Amino acid sequence: MLNVIGAGATPDAFLQALPRAGEPVRLSPTAFDIPFAGDPHAVLQAARALAPAGADTNVVAAANRRKRLLIADMDSTIIGCECLDELADMAGLKPRIAAITERAMKGEIAFEPALRERVALLKGLPLAALERTYKERVRLNPGAEILVATMKAHGARAILVSGGFSYFTSRVARAAGFDSEQANSLLDDGTALTGEVAEPILGREAKLTALERAVAAQNVSFADALAVGDGANDLAMIGRAGLGVAYHAKPVVAEAAAARIDHGDLTALLALQGYRDDEFVRG
Repeated sequence: MLNVIGAGATPDAFLQALPRAGEPVRLSPTAFDIPFAGDPHAVLQAARALAPAGADTNVVAAANRRKRLLIADMDSTIIGCECLDELADMAGLKPRIAAITERAMKGEIAFEPALRERVALLKGLPLAALERTYKERVRLNPGAEILVATMKAHGARAILVSGGFSYFTSRVARAAGFDSEQANSLLDDGTALTGEVAEPILGREAKLTALERAVAAQNVSFADALAVGDGANDLAMIGRAGLGVAYHAKPVVAEAAAARIDHGDLTALLALQGYRDDEFVRG
């Protein structure tokens, strides 16, 4: 199934280039499906060449399309910032720490030592900075609540799994409606951060383990899971899930993922699953 999401995209332009294309199915004013026969890779390449600027074009399996498990990264996926970088801003260290974050998310350096290095630089930061960061900097990305609510309304379980910190995931999970959350824990002395993070660190392999455990606990298959993220530490879970999505992701992730959303908001993950706009659960 060819799935196209984006204002200005119309089925006609794709129908002329797709071999043995079926009747388009309109999902919303800005999203549609086109069934086709033929090589999926060739169709995807042809479709992306035809897509107007700002459109997200993907090929997804028509079978087992609506997933029963959502496992999502938090920073720069469900929320619009990197919490550690925003904490660093409170300490006057954002450029230095954000540069390390960027390299880790691109896969240029290993996640775990990069996290330890960044957290060490925050030693002595008052705990009040965490609350201030959450209140002033953390915002759900557009479509987050609709994504979670719609999938849950259709029987899915939603899990937030982050290489960030439990202080933030607990609050973001509650705000967005996730069923559960997992993250790293910052250590403190009661008044300030000690510059340490609890071991073992939740990184790339731990996210994959979280997916594996969720699949077993829900008695579903990996084909029933949707995993979404933006950074290199999300690659393992994205690669293992039946529908792995790179969301406004770093190039290494966008190139590896089976599906990518570069322009749309998080409701695009519903369109990828064939949900119509009138099925979205809002408010």
